[in-house]
Order: sequence, then structure tokens, then C-alpha cells
Amino acid sequence: MDFKNLLAGVLKNLKGASPKKQQKLGVFGGVFTPDVLTILGVIMYLRLGWVVGNAGLLGAVAIILLSKTITTCTALSMSSITTNIKIGAGGAYSIISKSLGLEAGGSIGIPFYISQMLSVALYIVGFTEGWLRIFPEHNPLLVSTIIWMVLLIIISISTHFAIKTQYFILGIIALSLISFYSTPAPVQSSIPLIGKFEDGNFWYVFSIFFPAATGIMAGANLSGDLKDPRRAIPLGTLSAIGVTMVVYLTLAYTAARHIPIEELRTNQMVMVDHARWGWLVLMGILAATFSSALGSFLGAPRILQALAEHKTIPFATFFAKKSPTNEPLNAFIFTAILVELALLLGNLNALASLITMFFLITYGMINLVVFIQQKMHIISFRPTFKVPSFVPFIGALGSLFVMFLINPVFSGVAITTIIVLYIWLGKRGLRAEWGDIRGGMFLMLAEKAAQIAQRFPRHQVSWKPDLLIPVDDPKVWAGPLLFIKNIVHPSGSVFAFTVTPKKVTETEEELKRLFTPIANEQILVHTTAIQDNDFLHGALLVIQTLKAYSMRPNTLFLTLGNKPAKDHIIETLSSYARDHQLGLMILRQHQRIAFGLQQNINLWLRDQSPNWHLAILISLQLQHNWGGKLNLITATTEPAKKQKLLHFLEKLSDRARLPSMTEFYVLEGEFKKVMSKAPAADINIFGLAQTLPFDFMRKAPELVNSSCIFIRDSGLENAMV
Repeated sequence: MDFKNLLAGVLKNLKGASPKKQQKLGVFGGVFTPDVLTILGVIMYLRLGWVVGNAGLLGAVAIILLSKTITTCTALSMSSITTNIKIGAGGAYSIISKSLGLEAGGSIGIPFYISQMLSVALYIVGFTEGWLRIFPEHNPLLVSTIIWMVLLIIISISTHFAIKTQYFILGIIALSLISFYSTPAPVQSSIPLIGKFEDGNFWYVFSIFFPAATGIMAGANLSGDLKDPRRAIPLGTLSAIGVTMVVYLTLAYTAARHIPIEELRTNQMVMVDHARWGWLVLMGILAATFSSALGSFLGAPRILQALAEHKTIPFATFFAKKSPTNEPLNAFIFTAILVELALLLGNLNALASLITMFFLITYGMINLVVFIQQKMHIISFRPTFKVPSFVPFIGALGSLFVMFLINPVFSGVAITTIIVLYIWLGKRGLRAEWGDIRGGMFLMLAEKAAQIAQRFPRHQVSWKPDLLIPVDDPKVWAGPLLFIKNIVHPSGSVFAFTVTPKKVTETEEELKRLFTPIANEQILVHTTAIQDNDFLHGALLVIQTLKAYSMRPNTLFLTLGNKPAKDHIIETLSSYARDHQLGLMILRQHQRIAFGLQQNINLWLRDQSPNWHLAILISLQLQHNWGGKLNLITATTEPAKKQKLLHFLEKLSDRARLPSMTEFYVLEGEFKKVMSKAPAADINIFGLAQTLPFDFMRKAPELVNSSCIFIRDSGLENAMV
């Protein structure tokens, strides 16, 4: 056979002589047939007897029903979600992408495509092994390559021709089953109900059989070629599961009734040897492997093409190209080349477990998507095919359980691969034309957490800096964003607001842009604009409203400028903070030095003042983020008290668990006069009395030669816990 002429013919058929409207597939041809042919594969012919021989009839029935339970739950979940959203090309990839976003869909879809592609090679190898039992003198690589070419020709003609070919294969499999059901073997005197599990325990036998229950995605992978996916996928998939379950159960009964248990366990060709027409069962084995390869060959390029359409893979434009007859042209050619390379490399058995893992992860994700949407109770999730919530829960849990049952190592590899792909795709900034449930899902989790948090008081042990920041004018606000970030990083939050007499839309956008640098540091930032003619009235409304908010701010952050005319605003906001149990921070920034090298911190304390808990906590936040040194400083006009005050600072440092490198200073003299004698620092922190000393606050930065921040407790902080 001339390979060059073959490939040219394939390309011609794929491109099509002229653009034609694609004929869509129905329930039977598009879903039922591909699913049945994938489920009734080589395990049915070569391993079902072994399962019965080890587990006995009842054990085999338990294994079949348990396997079918997982796949039935997945099929029910898939049926439910396909009646809620419009499924695009790619089947499972489309379902997951439209629910959890392109990152999740791609992280599942890429390995799922690889699994489908490698499945083609595995099924071809399986066909080759069956062929060599009939013609042992034939070259295995040549047989595999010829089968690859035959599959290539069938699919290149058209998807519909491939489906029609599967009807013929389905007929051969049906005849082979009839041949075995009508076995001339005598009835056994007693049916072994419980086996001895000589070749392995129950779960080992289960893991060998379980891949026979998979294959329910074969029809869903053709979702882009279906007339009505919402009807075809549920009806076709569930029908296929029901029919194949009956087939497996009746085959197990027939085998147990007519064949000695020892032969079932040791002879993998037992169905051939005991069938009425053994050659028909051999034909069935070849047909099953061929049809499974054909089904995977139909699905894999469509998954790749769907991934390319949403730019989740490199060379997306190339792989997204379709023929005039809507076939995934380049994706098909690329997949065919990969399959042949896999055949040439050989030794595919080592990949079989990993392939199964990716299938099971896909099953688990579909169940998880449905379970999450059910528990969110969102009105947009209203499938016409409803299932109880325990169905997707069992499907997701069962898929995970079976994964680690079959091979813990490959399970870990598969999950790690998914996580790495998700992170990689997340960094690419993918954008879909549809929305997904991620935002709502995390909002639901936050709301549930808030409900739980409301049952408990906001304890001092869990204190973190959550700043409330009034901004008078976002266009000219000169607030120190970097300093604010150093206060709240890594677990704090910012709630910034402004008050405007105008429409708030434009002002809200300006405020959001202003705090974008902090939001980009993975810090929670809320911004809003209040329409009100009076700034203080609007600010009071914000503070009063946030008091009922479960994640409300705990500290009011203000900046002190050069205009005394605005001091009354700061004073009023300060009283609002005191009345509503908010801590208070007022920053007076040094006009030239700002925050210097952002290293050393001076914290000024008085031994008789209880108002230093918030100051210590903020000092620790800055020291942690700046990585510098913390100095505890106090002043006295009585030299005799110096030792006592030094002991006070040391004891306080010990109780507050301050860094070991903290240094202590007791300065002698009047407070304002000794400020200039303090060690050099990049920020000086002072406690605040109830009355705000505006003149002193404005002069302080020049006295200590650094920016200063003045802090007052709310009464809810405790630096000792």
C-alpha cells in the first residue's frame, strides 16, 4: 500500500469536494452505539470469565453492580447538566469549562485528549493480539499499522460513515454474544456463588474489571455532531449503561452455569472455547477492539479541536481549523500521527493505568460540578432532568476511591498533572464568552463561612488588620498605598469608600483604579462610592452599615494633611470610630523622607497607658513585612524611674512575644524635647488620647525626622494573646 497516496486520499476526503451542510447524529447513532461498543470491549471477552472464576457468581454480580453504580451516577450527573446548559464540542471538556471555567476545563481536557488518543493505540494493540491468536506468523507492527490505516480511511470518509461502520460491528458483537449464550456446554451441578479469590482479593478483581464499565463518554465526545445533545446524551448514555449491564450480568450467569470455575479462572479464551460457534466470538473480540479504537479515534480530534477553539493549547489557530464538512481537519491529522508514533514506540501497557486515571478524574469532575451547583441552590441551575444530590456525591467519591484502588502512584501522577496544567492555564489569562459558577461558588462558601462566624465573637486571637479608608477625592488622593499594603499584607483587607454629590459610576471606577495595585497583591479590596451631599453624613452611613457586616473593618485609617480647615472632619470621623468600636490610625507623612528605607520602627509607649495594643499589633505587621528592627521607647522626667521603665519595656516585650532583636530605650527629659534623641527609624508610632493634638501631630515628623502614625485602640484588640 502506497502511504503517500493513502494520506493524500485521506486529506481529500477530510477537506471535502464542496461545502455541505453537516448531517447531525441522533440518539442511536451518535450516543448509544459508540457507548455500547466502547463498554463491550476486550475485558468482556477476555476477563469476565476470570472475574467469575475468582469472585463466584454473587461476587461477580457485586463487582458489576458496583462498577455500574459509579458510571451510572456519572451518566445521571452528565444527563442532568446537559439538560441545563448548551453543550458545545468536546463533551466532558465543554461541560467542565462552562461550569468551572476554561482553566479547569483545559486542565481536564488536555490529559483527557491524550488519554483518548493513547486509547486508540491501546485498542489497536488489543486488536493485534487477537489477530495474532488466529495468525501467529504475522508481523505485529505491520498488523497494527494496517489497522491504523483502515481506521484512518473510515474516519476520513466521514463521521457518518464511521458510525455506519459501527452498526456492522455492533451486529458482529451481538452475534458473538448469541453464540456464547447458546453454548453447548453442559449445566454445572452447582453454581459457585462465592469464589475463593485465588488470584487477588475483591478489590484487586474489581480494579481489573472496572475499565469495562467506562466508555460512557464516547457519545458525549461527539456532542458537537449531535442534533440535540440535551436529549441524545441522557437518553443514549443511560440506555447504553442499562443494556450493557444486562449483558454483563447475563454473561456472568451463563459462564457460572456452564463452565467449571477453575477453567474460568485460568483460560482467558474461555468464551471462544465454549461458544456454539467459536469463530464468531473471535470475530467479536476483533470487532470490539476495532470499534473501541474507532470510537476513541472519532472523539479525540474533536476534544483537541474544542481545546484549540478556546486557545487553551499552543498552536490553537492551527488545531481549530475545520474542513468544509465541519470535520476537525488538522486535529485529526495530528492525532493520527501521534497514534502511529505510539504504536511504533510500543510498550503501551505501562500507560494503561494512567489513561484510566484521567478518565476517572473526568468522571469525578462532572459529578463534582453537578453536586456543587445543586448545593449552591442557584436559579440558573434548573435542569429538566433532575437527580438527587447523593447521586453526584457517590459518583465523585466513587471515582476518587476507584482511582487510588487501581493504582495509588498513577493516581497521584494524574492529579499532580491536572494541578500543574490548571496553574499554567491560569497564568495565560484565558477569557471565555460565557460565564461560569466559580465566582458564585466561592461567594457561597464565603456566605456559609460568614454564617458560621456570626455564631462566635470576633476574638482577639484571630485579629488581623482590616482597614476602613475614607477617600475625599480619588483623583487627587495622595494616600500612601505602599504603606497601606505593608500594614494589611498578607491576610488583612481594605474597604475604601468615597462620598460624592454626583453620580457614582465614574467615581467608583476611579476609586477602584486607585486601589488596584493593592488588589493585585492578592489582598482583599472592596471599593464603593456613596452619593451624598455631605461627606461626613455619607461616611457615617458607611460605618453604620458595615457594623452589621460579618467581615466588617476593624480600624479606621486616616491621613493628616496641611490644611487645618479639614481637622474637624478628622475629629468627627475619630468620634465615629470610637462610637462604633473601630480602632483609629492617623498618618502624618514626612514631606521629604516619606518612609525612608522601610526597615526600622520606633514604637513609643507610656507605662500608665492601656492604649497600646493596636500600636503593638501594627508595629508587628510592619516589622514582619519590612524585615527591620523594632525599638520600644518611652520617656521620663524622673531619672529614678529609668530602671523601672526599662523593666516595664522588657516585660511588655516578653508578654507580647516581640522579636528577639527588639531594643529598649528610656529617654530622660520632657517628651517633646527628647523626641529628637530617639534612634533613627523609618516610621515612629505614637498612641493617641481621646482629644486629637493636631498641632503636635503636624510637628512630630520634623522632630523625629520620619513619618509618624498615631494610633488609638478600639478596645477589642489584645497584643498579649
